[in-house]
Amino acid sequence: MYGRMVIVSGTANKPLADGICTHLGIPLTGTETRIFANENIFVRILESVREQDVFVIQPFASPVNNSIMELLITIDALKRASAARITAVVPYYAYGRTDKKDQPRVPITARLLADMIQVAGADRFLSMELHAAQIQGFFSIPVDDTPAFFILNDYFLDKKDSGELSNAIVVAPDLGSAKRGRNFAERLHMPLAVVEKRRVRNQYNEVMSIIGRVRHKQAIIVDDEIDTAGTLCQTVDLLINKGVQDIYACATHGVFSGPAIEKLEKSPLKQVVVTNTLPLPPEKRLAKIHTLDVAPLLAEVIQCIHEGGSFGVIMRKAAARGLTPARGSGNGVA
Repeated sequence: MYGRMVIVSGTANKPLADGICTHLGIPLTGTETRIFANENIFVRILESVREQDVFVIQPFASPVNNSIMELLITIDALKRASAARITAVVPYYAYGRTDKKDQPRVPITARLLADMIQVAGADRFLSMELHAAQIQGFFSIPVDDTPAFFILNDYFLDKKDSGELSNAIVVAPDLGSAKRGRNFAERLHMPLAVVEKRRVRNQYNEVMSIIGRVRHKQAIIVDDEIDTAGTLCQTVDLLINKGVQDIYACATHGVFSGPAIEKLEKSPLKQVVVTNTLPLPPEKRLAKIHTLDVAPLLAEVIQCIHEGGSFGVIMRKAAARGLTPARGSGNGVA
């Protein structure tokens, strides 16, 4: 049996850690984090964690490589402070797309990160919506991959019940996301359309078509993350050309890198719904971006891990509409 539950936060998304602590009813354990002039990162735990059950909250947010190193250094500090068990809580796992060797002489960086986290001293790993399920197999320690599916789905169920989505269809932006889109559509009792992409002539020329009837409908584009928003905006243009009326987009992780915010601002998207696995800086808070809070769900999962409970029970509760309320706001988290 482990000692008391301790929550430690890195600097990547401290508001999320604060929210988790609020729902757990415990204080956030103090840390001191500094980056020296030579770019070396220093982390010190300000309270005793000896023989305690420690959870480190640190999504791999921008700057990504700093966030990764900070997590590894924090885990090492906790290990040397004699923590009984260390769970790395990484709501957003960067490099998740580099999960296989799909061309010669390339790395599998998602596996490399898993090795680094374990070598640093983590005993468990908790994430949210890993890009590919096989990433769980890159770890030799227990892994819990928590879906944000029900939080996002409940949000659109509310819109459907209110009559705002009276003639909607769910759209998967590529064949790889078809299964996610199908499950999303089934729970909403909506049809599904899938975008197909084909390379022609050379790898830079791409033809997009859509499988499914979308004309005169409202559309909900569903994906796991929005990065540069290139694929999303191409999908929006395709749907507009096919006669779709209002278009919504939703994803667990709002990365919004590079030109993403500029693209989204100019796009005819009615709303973009993401969760707060990653922080949303003030300069990226468009009126059309709506953020849902995953802190209550992560807090429940952390409590479950600490008490040795069943992860499946939490997911069954989440599947029951209304037990995981989709609370949010237009420019941040409610």
